Amino acid sequence: MVSRPAGRRVTVRDIAAQTGVSIATVSRVLNGRDHVAPQTRDLVRAAAEQLRAVPARATAGAVYLRCPYLLTDYFGLIVSAVAETLALHGRAVLLDAGTAAQQASVLPSLPSRPGVMGAIVILPPEPGEQLAALRARGFPLVVVDPRTPVPRDIAAVSAAHFAGARSMTAHLIGLGHRRIGVIAGPRNWLAGQARLAGHASALADAGVLHPAELTRAGEPTTEFGYRAAGELLARPVRPTALVCFNDKTAVGALAAAAERGLRVPGDLSVTGFDDIDLAQATSPALTTVRQPLAEMGRMAVSLLVRLLDGHQVDALHVELATELIVRGSTGPAHGG
Repeated sequence: MVSRPAGRRVTVRDIAAQTGVSIATVSRVLNGRDHVAPQTRDLVRAAAEQLRAVPARATAGAVYLRCPYLLTDYFGLIVSAVAETLALHGRAVLLDAGTAAQQASVLPSLPSRPGVMGAIVILPPEPGEQLAALRARGFPLVVVDPRTPVPRDIAAVSAAHFAGARSMTAHLIGLGHRRIGVIAGPRNWLAGQARLAGHASALADAGVLHPAELTRAGEPTTEFGYRAAGELLARPVRPTALVCFNDKTAVGALAAAAERGLRVPGDLSVTGFDDIDLAQATSPALTTVRQPLAEMGRMAVSLLVRLLDGHQVDALHVELATELIVRGSTGPAHGG
């Protein structure tokens, strides 16, 4: 039986120690996740009930969670997963979010801020030198979905962008598409570069080179998707499919297609990326690539907790698998 100081609330670590099950498995059970053996799930739940497990009060300092963007579906899912998982570990959260936060220079001062023991930063706009300086000072840090390359010794979590984009384009090639327009994200983002490379790789396997004139790059918004799709569909020989590197740009592309009287997928196939709730609300529903957004947040916490506990972390750059989700917005190619 695990002994605990009187009055202290139970944490996921207490349950792990009580059952002999890993902290990650305990977290999956308490979060209602799949891929846990029934007997293990019953063991964890019984221990949680026995110990009257509730989220613990923070006793060892807070984690600074920086997400300098609007907390829409994409960022909101990651932030929520981080906050919930930190609560399971008894850690408080200091949230720094919203586009105004992009203008604030906060990272250099984090190691000297009272009560802040580590940080998780999501798609940080800060240069890699600032991140490296934090690690050089021994400050525990995890980056989620890096915008630019991060030093090898900084823990980072991202999705398999190359593989996800490659699987999407391979799906379209299998439907007979060869003239595929691309509505990409900013060219200086790692995710955008990886997805372009994955798209080009799938085309190369089919003996096709992707022409630069069929690519539009910009901010991942519905407005940009609408504008970029309009330009691509106005070409003398239009694409038979549009690959969008974000579900919101895909929604804009669907609007541009409808405005021109094009049927999806009869006249034009359209794909997204992320699989946020919006992807199932369109008509037709979007074929897209599912990113494990919540799992990215949970993995970031797992890495940070190990760093906070002084454990060695060998796999510092973790890439989580994506999944192709085929819905109604893609179909066989027809002449453009």
